[in-house]
Amino acid sequence: MGRITRLPDDLANQIAAGEVVERPASVIKELVENAIDAEATRLTITIEYGGKKLIRIEDDGIGMDPDDARLSLERHATSKIRRADDLGAIVTLGFRGEALPSMASVSRFRLRTRARGATSGTDIRVNAGVLESVMEAGGPEGTLVEVADLFHNLPARRKFLKSDAGESAQISRTVTQLALCYPAVGFLLVNAGRKVLSCPPVRSVSDRLYQLYGDRPDLVEVGRESSGLRVSGYIAALAERGPTRGPQHVFVNRRIVKDKTIAHAIFDAYSVASNRERSPEVHLFVEVPPDRVDVNVHPTKAEVRFREQSLVHEIVRRAVGDALEREAAPELMLRPSGVEPGRPVGQSIPGILGGGVYTSRWAPPRPDGLDAPAGIPPAAVFDQPRAAAASGPGLRPLIPLGQFRDTFIVAIDDEGIAIIDQHVAHERVLFERIMQRLTERPLESQRLLMPIVLDLGPPEREALVMRAEVLQRFGFDIEDFGGDAIKVSAIPALLPRGECDAALRALADDLEGLDRGLALEEGLKRIAALTACHAAVKANYPLTFEKMAHILDELAATAYSTVCPHGRPVMLRLTRREIEKNFERI
Repeated sequence: MGRITRLPDDLANQIAAGEVVERPASVIKELVENAIDAEATRLTITIEYGGKKLIRIEDDGIGMDPDDARLSLERHATSKIRRADDLGAIVTLGFRGEALPSMASVSRFRLRTRARGATSGTDIRVNAGVLESVMEAGGPEGTLVEVADLFHNLPARRKFLKSDAGESAQISRTVTQLALCYPAVGFLLVNAGRKVLSCPPVRSVSDRLYQLYGDRPDLVEVGRESSGLRVSGYIAALAERGPTRGPQHVFVNRRIVKDKTIAHAIFDAYSVASNRERSPEVHLFVEVPPDRVDVNVHPTKAEVRFREQSLVHEIVRRAVGDALEREAAPELMLRPSGVEPGRPVGQSIPGILGGGVYTSRWAPPRPDGLDAPAGIPPAAVFDQPRAAAASGPGLRPLIPLGQFRDTFIVAIDDEGIAIIDQHVAHERVLFERIMQRLTERPLESQRLLMPIVLDLGPPEREALVMRAEVLQRFGFDIEDFGGDAIKVSAIPALLPRGECDAALRALADDLEGLDRGLALEEGLKRIAALTACHAAVKANYPLTFEKMAHILDELAATAYSTVCPHGRPVMLRLTRREIEKNFERI
């Protein structure tokens, strides 16, 4: 007798179920996708005990007639494709014809369906792959599917499921993703009689985003179309001060996927602007012509393969990068002072500022040689920052008024008040200037009359000496000086001499990390960021009006003006609307 035998249908279905039905959430994903393909506009999803006891999904789609209902439980039976050529341009979510028979083989399964316009429907019940009954039944137009006691006939699989709470959480995430992708479809998720998610149909992704997450001013809109590809959605702002990790929802042709090409493009776009380690919140929709993407590469359709992978990477990277460049500064919210309306508030030193003109280092010299009133620049000076900033990529023209504690620049524009961290702003400006010059030539260097000799630990000394050639591009001249010492004969022209020791020691720490596997490009950015940080104007440093105006002008010309290379916010804004609201003018 031969050693090879044909598997029984029930066992083959159970093996197929192992690929398609991983957990309750995957059951819901497959059934919801079938409902959407069936033109459903409203879906009700009911679960008990994390979906292990019961999953029920009811839709108002086109339904099925009795023959199609019976055939849908056969393996590889589908209405989505007819011939092999159809696999080259799949436009539906489901197409394999494996989901329903796989579910029916590992659960107590019920299918009730009624085609639109039919007078009655069909009710089919299956237990662990064995057909129990097929009968005529009533019910609304559409389809209801129940999957009860999942894996009851496969206890080994059932024990690998998570707790009820864990499976419920995964279901919520899956339904949230599906709801975000299909705003025109209404979703209701009920867990043990409690409404977990309720999203009536809406017109746009932004409306659905509001239903799911509330008002999100910390997200930046993405939109780009090129070479037949379209990228849209919302991403976390660079200057967002919340968690550095967030949900990453990526959809290709409105299909939930995990794709390394797109993930890398997103990472690339953020890393250009900031060295901050983060996994940003992303809700991104990529639309590709169906014949340029293969969705038939994974049993659960969770992965895709692009025909032009590098093109997709570049367009996504540019779409995200452009959105980050247009990002606005974070807005401040005022809090009521607690003073009762109409109640007088005494001055600590009454009248001391009454009716005088005071000198100020922030007042620029007037063209006529007369002193200007304190802190009030003449019109010509107002116009100059406006003209310089108007050419910037997204920052409004800002007019500096003064400093707070010699650390923060206070400025205004047509839409409100801005508070700028002078060190962080200058660091952003210098970082982009350094990175730009590195593409053309090495940075300018200044030779030291007396070389600097630094004693470092062996790993730090080795990191600097090994990268001496790269550091020359930044203006450093470094060589081994014996033992654990190095000799520094030149430093970047923009780096103050007093900052050199601290900069080199910090640089050694970063370069030691580079030796452990960071890419060269990432290493150059880290060196540039650190050099810019030590060369930038410091906190507690007084600035004249001209110096403040210069920093703001330069900042307006940078690509990513809202964060420094390390991810800290450059400025905070107090909008005109917020001010007027708190003064009860609106």
